[in-house]
Amino acid sequence: MLGLNTEQSLSLVMDLIKEEQPAIDLVLATGDLSQDGSSESYARFHQWMASFTSPVYWLPGNHDLTDIMANHQAAKRMSPCVIDVGGWQVIMLDSTIRGKVPGNFADSELRFLEKSLQASQGKHVLIALHHQPVPVGSAWLDQQIVGNAAEFFKVVDQFSNVRSIIWGHVHQVFETERKGVKLMSVPSTCVQFLPKSQDFAVDKESPGYRWIDLNADGSLDSGVSRVTGVDFVVDYSVKGY
Repeated sequence: MLGLNTEQSLSLVMDLIKEEQPAIDLVLATGDLSQDGSSESYARFHQWMASFTSPVYWLPGNHDLTDIMANHQAAKRMSPCVIDVGGWQVIMLDSTIRGKVPGNFADSELRFLEKSLQASQGKHVLIALHHQPVPVGSAWLDQQIVGNAAEFFKVVDQFSNVRSIIWGHVHQVFETERKGVKLMSVPSTCVQFLPKSQDFAVDKESPGYRWIDLNADGSLDSGVSRVTGVDFVVDYSVKGY
């Protein structure tokens, strides 16, 4: 991708995770797990994820094909789903429109979210999706925001136990808070996009991952860790992908 060997960068991020995170309860893969949606690419993804002893849950991004994903062994761990993690529940959602880049929730997805939240009383909740539900400040990316984000937040706002919402897609780190709920993006394991850019632009930040500690009192700690000591070869002249 843009001259970067994405499997090599993934390998280095995986090494970093294993070095820094000796005890992992859960792995969340927030979409764009394949570039071409091929069966072979998802089989390859499984090979990498098999090195984790903890369960790996995944949701689709705009580059993924959900029907091909569902043919693989992780189908039971695909969105939409609810994951119990101690006093927390993680709700995984599908924000994709088949064949399109921007995001939008199907009515069925919003109904799933509402029913899941109704059943989550007594638990703290983290919601994961692929597309950003709020603008991140990059004009070209914010054209791809969840189209019915207002309807999404109308559901979320009914429940006081939602603590955080996380997403992929934007290939950059973005953090804010809305009505007491932490909103956070995750970095990419390959190319990073330049924050606050008007048009497509690539950042010089290294690949990385986001770690999240879910605390019993409903608070959470989170941060981003990146590969260091490696000069990644990226073609910064490319104006899209």
